[in-house]
Amino acid sequence: MAKTEKRRKPTRLPAQIERTIDAAEDKKAIDLVVLDLRKAAGFTDFFVIASGANARQVRAIADAVMETIAGGDGAKPAHVEGYDRSEWILIDYFDFIVHVFAPETRAFYSLERLWGNAERIDVASGR
Repeated sequence: MAKTEKRRKPTRLPAQIERTIDAAEDKKAIDLVVLDLRKAAGFTDFFVIASGANARQVRAIADAVMETIAGGDGAKPAHVEGYDRSEWILIDYFDFIVHVFAPETRAFYSLERLWGNAERIDVASGR
């Protein structure tokens, strides 16, 4: 007997998350993932995780996200970390946190595995 796949209804994402994804995609972010943490964590609702091929691209993705969110509703991040080294830039907007990684750093910290109980949203079909 063949195993049947469960099909999930695509999750509707908040507008700020949609704009974040668009900004990251415009800068050619790779391995873009959204983790829905609403049932898994109390400190934020979503992680948006992306990678850039090098430090310049990591910064470009982070800059594009911050410019896009500020341009949309004027929101500024509560906290930005790691910008100078550009191996892992964390942009905290309270309701969601953006993580932009260099590939090696992302593999080392493996946030997707660490937050394995969170719903992983396929960016292509989840929007």
